[in-house]
Amino acid sequence: MKPNKYINASYQLYDVTDGKKELLEETTADQPFTFISGLGLLLDAFERQVVDLEQGSEFDFVLTPAQAYGEHSDEHVVELDKETFYIDGQFDEKNVFVGAVIPLQNEDGNRFNGQVTSVTDTAVTVDLNHPLAGRTLNFVGKINENREATNDELSQFVGKVTGQGEGCGCGGNCGCGGDEGDGCRCGNGDGGECGCGGNHGEGGCGCGDKEDGGQCCCKN
Repeated sequence: MKPNKYINASYQLYDVTDGKKELLEETTADQPFTFISGLGLLLDAFERQVVDLEQGSEFDFVLTPAQAYGEHSDEHVVELDKETFYIDGQFDEKNVFVGAVIPLQNEDGNRFNGQVTSVTDTAVTVDLNHPLAGRTLNFVGKINENREATNDELSQFVGKVTGQGEGCGCGGNCGCGGDEGDGCRCGNGDGGECGCGGNHGEGGCGCGDKEDGGQCCCKN
């Protein structure tokens, strides 16, 4: 059994889909991405690429959609009744608008984010695909530290994953009745986003902007 590694890395993430090269995210030595391997937090393909690299090693690799967040699926774009997002008889326009990332929860208790793509008089359309679904991703960076994790570090990271530490969880009152978003209900929206909007180490889980928590190499 491989030991859990504590890894500190700085990188640039580029979207290289269809031959383009667009910078999506950058971490630095002053604000690095840190994680512990073997906990299932990261994309498997990302972790495999960096877990055995020594301190000072540089990396430059590409992940296909299949290795990263999968292809974009139209089946994961759902239309919800606008009344789902009413609070005290009023539509929650403060938190539910085109481009907003809203926290959702299905009947099994799984939490995830969806991005609002349309708001009409009667419905709200939400894209449940990951923001980088269908993208080919290029990670270019350097390993600042790679060593075996201590028991204290393992406890800290596991606590964050299970919601016993800072970061993960949904402080609001949003939920969905089914895998396709049926029966979705939203509360007051004051609890932030689902997922890991705090930090796993110095970074978070999600991707890119503040709504998703940063750090595009995470699974969620």
